[in-house]
Amino acid sequence: ACEPPCGCWELNSGPLEEQSVLLTAEPSLQPFSQLLSPTHYHTERYHLENYKDFKVVYHAWSIDDENCWHLDEEQVKEQVKLFLSQGGYYGSGKQLNSMFAKVREMLRMRDSNGARMLTLITEQFMADPRLTLWRQQGTSMTDKCRQLWDELGALWVCIILNPHCKLEEKSCWLQQLQKWSDLDICPLEDGNYGHELPNITNALSQSASHSPDSLSRPRRTVFTRAIEGRELHWQDSHLQRIISSGIYTAPACQRENERLLFNSHGQPLWLEHVPTACARVDALRSHGYPKEALRLTVAIINTLRLQQQRQLEIYKHQKKELLQRGTTTITNLEGWVGHPLDPIGCLFLTLTEACRLNDDSYMEMSDMNESRLPVYQHVPVASGCPNSNESYLSLALEVALMGMGQQRVMPEGLYAQDKVCRNEEQLLSQLQELQLDDELVQTLRKQCILLLEGGPFSGLGEVIHRESVPMHTFAKYLFSALLPHDPDLSYKLALRAMRLPVLENSSSAGDTSHPHHMVSVVPSRYPRWFTLGHLESQQCELASTMLTAAKGDTLRLRTILEAIQKHIHSSSLIFKLAQDAFKIATPTDSSTDGTLLNVALELGLQVMRMTLSTLNWRRREMVRWLVTCATEVGVRALVSILQSWYTLFTPTEATSIVAATAVSHTTILRLSLDYPQREELASCARTLALQCAMKDPQSCALSALTLCEKDHIAFEAAYQIAIDAAAGGMTHSQLFTIARYMELRGYPLRAFKLASLAMSHLNLAYNQDTHPAINDVLWACALSHSLGKNELAALIPLVVKSVHCATVLSDILRRCTVTAPGLAGIPGRRSSGKLMSTDKAPLRQLLDATINAYINTTHSRLTHISPRHYGEFIEFLSKARETFLLPQDGHLQFAQFIDNLKQIYKGKKKLMLLVRERFG
Repeated sequence: ACEPPCGCWELNSGPLEEQSVLLTAEPSLQPFSQLLSPTHYHTERYHLENYKDFKVVYHAWSIDDENCWHLDEEQVKEQVKLFLSQGGYYGSGKQLNSMFAKVREMLRMRDSNGARMLTLITEQFMADPRLTLWRQQGTSMTDKCRQLWDELGALWVCIILNPHCKLEEKSCWLQQLQKWSDLDICPLEDGNYGHELPNITNALSQSASHSPDSLSRPRRTVFTRAIEGRELHWQDSHLQRIISSGIYTAPACQRENERLLFNSHGQPLWLEHVPTACARVDALRSHGYPKEALRLTVAIINTLRLQQQRQLEIYKHQKKELLQRGTTTITNLEGWVGHPLDPIGCLFLTLTEACRLNDDSYMEMSDMNESRLPVYQHVPVASGCPNSNESYLSLALEVALMGMGQQRVMPEGLYAQDKVCRNEEQLLSQLQELQLDDELVQTLRKQCILLLEGGPFSGLGEVIHRESVPMHTFAKYLFSALLPHDPDLSYKLALRAMRLPVLENSSSAGDTSHPHHMVSVVPSRYPRWFTLGHLESQQCELASTMLTAAKGDTLRLRTILEAIQKHIHSSSLIFKLAQDAFKIATPTDSSTDGTLLNVALELGLQVMRMTLSTLNWRRREMVRWLVTCATEVGVRALVSILQSWYTLFTPTEATSIVAATAVSHTTILRLSLDYPQREELASCARTLALQCAMKDPQSCALSALTLCEKDHIAFEAAYQIAIDAAAGGMTHSQLFTIARYMELRGYPLRAFKLASLAMSHLNLAYNQDTHPAINDVLWACALSHSLGKNELAALIPLVVKSVHCATVLSDILRRCTVTAPGLAGIPGRRSSGKLMSTDKAPLRQLLDATINAYINTTHSRLTHISPRHYGEFIEFLSKARETFLLPQDGHLQFAQFIDNLKQIYKGKKKLMLLVRERFG
């Protein structure tokens, strides 16, 4: 099963001299310099692309020996153990990847110790103490570590599929892999989640009646795919002919069973589960058979093309029904992007390696002052078809587009979903290296059209499964690449890709008809998409890319705006798009793009509506930005948002930010408004202010008064709203603020009225001598005193009722006796100029209240007083005495008060001694 089965294979290992390499390690790394013991060797340098930090040394036992190297096994073990103990830090992940790359290089040179070295590495990985810890704690391993395990599993698949290995070797490896796989600590293929993918040797052809649960399989570890490789062999005669000859075509007279083996052009097909077929390619590449790998790759691509054509035909028959229904349950459970075997990456790499420019060609090109140096060149495909003018490079582009455009269901689990995104980004970064000449543009255009017409089989088809992996990142690449060559097609494709069905469709109807390689899945749950935030941001990036490209094109901008409003559901992302559009529309070095600016405004308005009734910490920033955007659009936009404020803003936002900014001096200058325009804006702002004050007087009354200052009727209306609301839910603080504003505007009597209402809402306890409202109380008393005796007489009963803090009352009393009342100079009034007596009304009531407050406060303080507060208490009594002594009989009243204290609190001997010393 493992030996090359016939003479058509030319898989000889080749002369040893061509395979030896010089290995030297940098002093700080020392991973390989001591791994191989020297006896006799021939040297030649190789550039190892995947691990540039290392230059490795092979030492052969003899120039005539087979490729048998002596490994210093203990050194390998110690190095891996050390790197693993560093947990991915200090570059250890890079070191381990370099060791994996070394294994691949050994396999490529058919060094029989490659598998042995991988065994040593795997033993150390399985001995990693963190595996037990992660399992006990139920936590997932780090991403870096998880990626290393993936590479380990992929390398074992390569080794098991080695077409040149012996049966006993393969059997030995499989036994060891099974032992590792059976251990509880062995990492699972898809992270820490149990959702299973189909078996490596099975095509995806289950019936429609199956549910996802019935498709599940026993526990799958990182080694399961390699173990499944025991079923695979290289003895198939059709496979042998494919990989042994580049001109293998269909025979003139085909037997019945041969018709499925070739396409209509006579090119051979390889009908095998795609990731499995690609694993064969990887094995051929990895074991030093690049030509054979290329031949099999071409056969796989021809098979994918045929499958794509058949899927198109199937969709044409179902199209009318699917479009009417608008949903489908047809999907691939096994996606090629993010797959553990990385089938698309494998095919792409195999093809592009055949097209890579060598160093000499590259240096010649660099002398031509090209702005961007080409990495690849077109190499014609070796084909038996005379009319074939394809290149491996165009095939690489085609298969990458096919793979990324495959419609497939989002896998379960954080790691598997993250891997889909990461693998897609890796493929796209490789595609970016291709310089799109006419041939590649033709390939790109053709494949884009097929993807758009692919129905449920393409991720860019008209109708796709609700849980399909989104195409935003892929479509962004396609859009940018295709835009200079076919703008209509690029916009059609990008607009199609804008959707995110998992957030748009609540359910999916059952579509039981499905072809080979597809599975019908009826979603029974809301999926757990751990990468949804990332996917939505990619959707936003696609929209932003289109907006930038469509600047100046009114029709396209309108279409993009509609797509954004339909498909993007995150307010923060729409706000980002609005900001992007605004920046693009208002460059500092050229004129403003009015259409794009209006798109920014419309997106901003949508954000306002979306966040109006929800909590959003960026809301204030969003409101300010919208007003800025509307100002840039012009006076009509400002008038519009002022008139429809209730659908966009809260009353507070509308008055304090929107209206205030709209009528500001800065806005008038920015827009160069004439008098009628200024009046129109001011009128709209006043109307808004009164509406907001009616709806939320507590928050908006003051802003409304400010906005209505220049219009007497509107100002009176705002004042009346404030008065009417005062008896309701307004706080003393709000009322005092409005009252002070009224005094500042020259309405002292109105201010007094509001201050009186505020006083009735206040309650200051005996111990609240630092309350923030104290300044308001003192201001209100000063205002009433300045207005005259009548106003003071009206306020004092309210003060007495609301304020029970002795020190505050005594302060008010003192201030009222310093100057004569009525000095505010109210027209029609005269001040007597006489100071007020505390023995007469209205100050007598205030005096009595102050004395009572001192008495009550004294008793309250003495209830829980400690010796360290005795001195403070004596000072408090001294202040109380100043108030007691104001009336004529005050000294007698105070003496009686002190005697009562001595009698009631005679148990506090030390304190009473201090009282006698001070007060007799």
